[in-house]
Amino acid sequence: MPFPELNLSLGLTDNDGSVFYAGSGEGKVIVKTDSALKKYSINITISEQEVGSVYLNTHLKDAEIPAEIEIPVYQMIVTDDKTNEKEIYKVTRDTFFYKQQTKKKGLWSFLGLKFLAPNNFLFENIPFEPLKEEMETYDISKYRKLNGDELTYSFQKDGQAIQIFAGDINTLKVVKGVSYFVIVDEKKGQRFIGDILYREKFLKLTPSVKLHLIKRKQVSKEMETDKKGRTDRLIYI
Repeated sequence: MPFPELNLSLGLTDNDGSVFYAGSGEGKVIVKTDSALKKYSINITISEQEVGSVYLNTHLKDAEIPAEIEIPVYQMIVTDDKTNEKEIYKVTRDTFFYKQQTKKKGLWSFLGLKFLAPNNFLFENIPFEPLKEEMETYDISKYRKLNGDELTYSFQKDGQAIQIFAGDINTLKVVKGVSYFVIVDEKKGQRFIGDILYREKFLKLTPSVKLHLIKRKQVSKEMETDKKGRTDRLIYI
């Protein structure tokens, strides 16, 4: 097992009672001391800044329900406090589960001919947000699991199950009751996985991994899509 890196520092002393005193009254002798054992951290920050959208597979076999639905994505930054190298990713913050069919609101509904209005599809959102602070930090080091081409951090907070997922987003089958943060990159999650493994190797020992989650000002409770899965309406109340 590798040892933590020693943080060596230089100190000054003219106290003849100190164990580091090295003279006969001349004082200000420079000595080298091991001031602390240094353990570095990988920091994953999920922001409230929306930066686009991605289509996720619903894995629903009903031909009338969209096979994929449009999900907003947010900026995520990964860095560590040794290299200070910063990488930017996209991540989802909403987990939508199919609820029911609805009718699109529009002219037909206004005229009382709702049966002529096209079908929409209502999805319920189960997100995870900080409860008290504008930003909350979670130590997720011990929850990391690497399985083939997938990397996950699965943990619980305030009675809610949470999973950070990196891999092929089309293979992820969401489980109701779990809030997912799905990392989206151009290499099916492999850029993020490689980034984490590189930092772990460079830091020489399993580092602390801290998730910093910034609270959003508005979080939708439900979403309506059209038959192609495109977002038609976000419902906040």
